[in-house]
Amino acid sequence: MDVTYEGSRREIATDTGILRYHEAGDGPPLLLLHGSGIGVSGWRNYRDNLDTFARHFHCYVLEFPGFGISDPVDGNPVITAASSVTRFMDALDIESAAIIGNSMGGVVGANVAMEHPERVGKLVTIGGVGPNIFSQSPSEGSRLLRDFADDPSREKLIRWLECMVYDPAVVTEERIDESWAIANAPQSHRTLAAVHGSAALAARQLMLTDSSRPPYWSMMHKIQCPTLFTWGLDDRQCPPDMPLVPLRLVPHAELHIFPNCGHWVMVEAKEAFERVTLEFLLR
Repeated sequence: MDVTYEGSRREIATDTGILRYHEAGDGPPLLLLHGSGIGVSGWRNYRDNLDTFARHFHCYVLEFPGFGISDPVDGNPVITAASSVTRFMDALDIESAAIIGNSMGGVVGANVAMEHPERVGKLVTIGGVGPNIFSQSPSEGSRLLRDFADDPSREKLIRWLECMVYDPAVVTEERIDESWAIANAPQSHRTLAAVHGSAALAARQLMLTDSSRPPYWSMMHKIQCPTLFTWGLDDRQCPPDMPLVPLRLVPHAELHIFPNCGHWVMVEAKEAFERVTLEFLLR
């Protein structure tokens, strides 16, 4: 089983551009969906977890459109990410799959489970879903993302990376350099600004004010598949009060909170996260 970058890299043509992904393992299908921060990609989110999950599942690490790897498409990046999941599944004849989604990827997975319940067998989210109840909104991490999206700099990147973790030793020079290189790609930055920039946030608030449509999290009772919310107790991007409402709404939901851990649960609590998630997925 080859879980190296080159050995697992794939691409597939769809009617709306090329989707790129990483594939490894054998067994039931498992989709791994990445988040929306600075210099993100599916590979960078899950490269250290792929070997473990690929021992039990046929894993697909999808690269969302607009983040500099898959072909970009017009529209809101969160909405186009959700449509890319079903487009990807159709292209590979995947009728149904379990989904692991990090942050925005968790929101995407939740939306797919609500809109296409027959396509999602189980759902695991890593932070991201739900409303801020007791914590301020936007969160510290979101404000740092906004600052970078409005006026990028290496110093702002470092401040955001350090906000993502409990242990600052996780933010190595290699991680900084890698994130900075990807964040400088024009398409990657346009997508970041479209999600986290000041203009995007103002437009989103205006839309929420004028819209008669309820927020996505208030509709999560429509998720019928077993769902596991995972969270870092010290998450400063998506504070741990956020899953309380989804936990009440989703009929078959459970929550696991990891101590001494920030937003990147799959990185900082790697072994514990993999153990808890595998137990849930294989149950």
